[in-house]
Amino acid sequence: MHLTLPALRLRFLLGGLFFVAQTQAQSVSESIRLNQIGFYPNAAKVAIIVAGSDANGSDANRPDAAQPFQLTTPDGKQVVFSGTLSAARKNVISGKLARTADFSAFKKAGTYVVNVPGLGRSYPFSIGANVHRPVAVGALKGFYYQRMSTDLPERYAGQWHRPAGHPDNHVWIHPSAATATRPAGSTMASPRGWYDAGDYNKYIVNSGITMGTLLSLCEDFPDFCRTLTTNIPESNNRLPDLLDESLWNLRWMLTMQDPDDGGVYHKLTNPKFDGMVMPDKAGSPDRTSDRYAIQKTITATLDFAAVMAQASRVLKPYGRELPGLADSCLTAATKAWQWAKQNPNALYDQEAMNRAFDPDVTTGAYGDRNAGDEWIWAAAELYLTTKDDAYYTAVDLFPDAKTQLPSWAQVRPLAYYSLARLRNQLTARGQQDLPKVKAQLLQLADGLRQDVAKHAFQTPMGKVASDYIWGSSAVAANQGIALIQAYRLTNDATYLNAALANLDYLLGRNAVGYSFVTGFGHKTPMHPHHRPSVADGIDAPVPGLLSGGTNANAARQDKCPGYTTTVADEVFLDADCSYASNEIAINWNAPLVYLAAAVEALQQKATPIPAQP
Repeated sequence: MHLTLPALRLRFLLGGLFFVAQTQAQSVSESIRLNQIGFYPNAAKVAIIVAGSDANGSDANRPDAAQPFQLTTPDGKQVVFSGTLSAARKNVISGKLARTADFSAFKKAGTYVVNVPGLGRSYPFSIGANVHRPVAVGALKGFYYQRMSTDLPERYAGQWHRPAGHPDNHVWIHPSAATATRPAGSTMASPRGWYDAGDYNKYIVNSGITMGTLLSLCEDFPDFCRTLTTNIPESNNRLPDLLDESLWNLRWMLTMQDPDDGGVYHKLTNPKFDGMVMPDKAGSPDRTSDRYAIQKTITATLDFAAVMAQASRVLKPYGRELPGLADSCLTAATKAWQWAKQNPNALYDQEAMNRAFDPDVTTGAYGDRNAGDEWIWAAAELYLTTKDDAYYTAVDLFPDAKTQLPSWAQVRPLAYYSLARLRNQLTARGQQDLPKVKAQLLQLADGLRQDVAKHAFQTPMGKVASDYIWGSSAVAANQGIALIQAYRLTNDATYLNAALANLDYLLGRNAVGYSFVTGFGHKTPMHPHHRPSVADGIDAPVPGLLSGGTNANAARQDKCPGYTTTVADEVFLDADCSYASNEIAINWNAPLVYLAAAVEALQQKATPIPAQP
């Protein structure tokens, strides 16, 4: 049929009106997975359409369909960008199909949704500069809510204000930690610090990687960190809020060193976990809530030495505000190093300790059968702070050619991050090994970015099922940090793109469709395994906390009822009993703070983050 020009125009107009009406009628589709916070104008912008999530069998779920998509205003009245979904990719973990809606070419700031006709629309998101700044600030503020031994006033904590809990002014010396000068049954004062996770105890080993990550952010992006304001009691002083918050835990860590011999207690804990009560309500008449300093260990002492040596560097410019603290940290680090040299076999074995001493302790063990990585980290940080080659040569810093991703049990990469960061300040001995440092870091990053485009969600996270362990969200964040380290070494934007993709993962572009950060996004954990969030009577959980995320073995590990799948990248339950998939922890929040802050700093300071080809 031949149509006149006016008729063609009428058909086009009617078709457009039909699309707008259809768009407005569509509801949010859980099949559309994207960063629920937003995107930078000059960076990659993608949504992933997951097959099989909706029951209507729409074209978006058919690999042979050239399905269109549109970017519209949230009300659906204005189409601002149109495109076609990519060919389907198979998720090697679940077998499901995924297609990409790529709208990287659209750069106008505003609030939008992705619409796939017949399927639905996405959650609203923003495009604009500094789009992840609220996440960086919120995740850092998450540490304030974990403070112990102090009230959290409403002025700073909002509706999550609470009285102080666990003053820790009278902590018992556990028999496992007894010495002649501090016998069992004597007490010490050890206030401050952060609650480690969803529980109310404090652990030096986990504080080690947490503090190392936050202090690294201070060193890598000092100018940007000075702009992060989190509304904490110290916000108006002359220190960055990031450093003020870190000092709350650093000052606690200093109390955990035995002043007589330099060894460091493994943890400060109740014999058993507290119940699901507010911090100020914890306690019981049968003394099961008494607090103890537990056994000095080699891993705790070396982690402590590394943190204190790094802190000494970070604190040095603030001598007027913090007189003597940088020197005190370095003194504590060297004393800890000496104790470690004298007690190299003092590993923590909680079961063996419980057979030998009472009371039994059943809280988090943070046991580690090999302290080789802790030796490397402590040696590197002491070397970098003192410029003394004796630390550099004290251990083999490069025992093999392949490093792993950082975790509380594997801190060796933190040594390489610091050596690379301060590569222009190395002594001649350190300069000789700089190619090895770069090779280690690039080997790790190259493995992460390889074949990302072929992966269902096009993120480094989740290319393999083994990523989905306890605390998988921290795996994603730490992968992002490793990629940023590679970018800082090479200025190769593909590393930065991959890091940004993992931030997208954490904020909703994943197999379960959650933004894993409480209070940030449209579908977020509402019931984390976090005692204050459970006990405070407030519907919304404490904000800015990173849920542990998908864990292939969660159902077996916590026995929480309600898991509906065994597919590795889908085993997640938003329930407070699911401590294996939905707990929070300081060592998970720290890499989130780093990743969100780093991409913010880089998009401000450097050239725009380029879109993916």
